[in-house]
Amino acid sequence: MSVLYEQSVVIIRPAVTTDRYGNKKKDYGAAAERIPVGRVNVQPAGGSSEDTDGKQLVVTGWLLISAPGTMPDLRDTDRVEFDGQVLEVTGKVGRWPVPESIRHIEAELTEVD
Repeated sequence: MSVLYEQSVVIIRPAVTTDRYGNKKKDYGAAAERIPVGRVNVQPAGGSSEDTDGKQLVVTGWLLISAPGTMPDLRDTDRVEFDGQVLEVTGKVGRWPVPESIRHIEAELTEVD
């Protein structure tokens, strides 16, 4: 048995609220839905970069891959809590199909410090 997919994360699905001007906005605070997900692998990917324009900003890339045969409901508007960090989904979530099912998903995540 592989130990590759023994990690777990929490998907943070934002609530949609309306501000006083009638604009819809995503709320990742207390109103957000928290969805625990197991059987994933989260690993560093894409390295990191540092902003040198007078700000201390480090951006680190991560890759989330679900175990074969699993399809967590991860969306591009979600955030992911992993190992005490909150990571943003970058771009679309990749869904890798095989005939008549989904083999797994992959998502690029970004941590901004």
